[in-house]
Amino acid sequence: MDATIRSLPIGSTTRTLSGVIAALLDPVLIIAVLVVSTRLHGGVYDGPELLLSLLVFAITFPSPVRRFTGLRQLVTDVFYTWSSACFVLLFFGYAGRFFVNFEPGTLAAWALAVPPVLVFGHVAFDRAVRSMTAERGRRAIVVGVNPLARSLVSRMDRASHLGLRFEGFFDDRGPARLEGGAQTPVVGRLEELPAYVLAHGIEVIYITLPMSSHPRILALLHGLRDTTVSIYFAPDLTMFDLIQARVDDVDGLPVLAVCETPFQGVQGAFKRLLDVAVAALALLALSPVLLLTALLIRIESPGPVIFRQRRYGLDGRDIVVWKFRSMRVTEDGAKVYTQVVRGDARVTRVGRVIRATSIDELPQLVNVLQGRMSLVGPRPHAVAVNEHYRKLISGYMIRHKVRPGITGWAQVNGYRGGDDIEQMRKRIEFDLAYLRNWSLRLDLLILFRTALTVLRDAKAF
Repeated sequence: MDATIRSLPIGSTTRTLSGVIAALLDPVLIIAVLVVSTRLHGGVYDGPELLLSLLVFAITFPSPVRRFTGLRQLVTDVFYTWSSACFVLLFFGYAGRFFVNFEPGTLAAWALAVPPVLVFGHVAFDRAVRSMTAERGRRAIVVGVNPLARSLVSRMDRASHLGLRFEGFFDDRGPARLEGGAQTPVVGRLEELPAYVLAHGIEVIYITLPMSSHPRILALLHGLRDTTVSIYFAPDLTMFDLIQARVDDVDGLPVLAVCETPFQGVQGAFKRLLDVAVAALALLALSPVLLLTALLIRIESPGPVIFRQRRYGLDGRDIVVWKFRSMRVTEDGAKVYTQVVRGDARVTRVGRVIRATSIDELPQLVNVLQGRMSLVGPRPHAVAVNEHYRKLISGYMIRHKVRPGITGWAQVNGYRGGDDIEQMRKRIEFDLAYLRNWSLRLDLLILFRTALTVLRDAKAF
């Protein structure tokens, strides 16, 4: 599986009316199904149902941009979205005894009816928007033929809610010099664009010329001054490893973020709130398991119950990570780190059990409450591992733009161990994909898939 995340947050696309509707689609449909289920089971939509609806809205808004690559992919996306939402609802609902106010039949019918309704709703919405776009969509031109331009056109087609109708390219090169040749829909040369805009009612222009074409861009903008067309500049930044790229300003001066943490402002506050709430509840609920594990470790072998190791945390600062000791020896990991392998003689009998079931990771919930770690994020590596691989893998240290996590996108995709260079490259690839595409929904999805993985591994053990 490649390190891409298919369902991404809406972001700035909510500027259009169809973008706003797309952002509201999931929460509105899910709440509507709850209302219908309540009425069909003889209930009344009042206080508890309203509170549940507010919680659903907080979890599912905005809806992910579903890129239609086939019905199977849509069904998969909907399954993971709704499963992760149910995971959180069940956790908070039963921990706070909230669901005692509901008829079991109402909740069961609601949970089963939501996925097909979401699939039908997204298919219908996509077809409706595409139909309206074909008739009344904003006519768009892309200036320049290059990989960035082709990617932009492809995204226009996938993101139907943007309401853009691609009319063609403008480029000064002839078909023989273009990738794709005569098959590339080049409408004309740059000097012909102003007249074409006026004659054909073009509403949007995207300029994808390389930065080296500065004089040509200025000449083009000068020629378009006598039109009302909206103009966007799509700079070719593919040479950069973009992390949370976005436009910002410094006292009114526009700047482009090339590498930034996704956890700022309200989003960062929500992630921290989720971390604290889930970690506190999990420590309370799992306290018998923690005490029993500590007792078994103490009985089986001499040494500390808690294993402490220095690792890199947020912004590459040193932190101390806690785990249950699963081996007879301990390493600080500052200069040397020996990867645990299958059948490793250093691992105790209790250690084999708690490593297979991930119980050894539970003390890191305290690290989460301390603010050193997060529930979800790139897994922290020993200092010696960091110092080794940062010299071999480009962008390795970027993963430290956020707090390390107990679980992460790499782990739920099968990259949990191994210290060879290719395994580590894939792990870093997934970590950076997480940073580029982060959302609260993605965190919930990772937590849900982590729970499934732990249950499967425990059953296999």
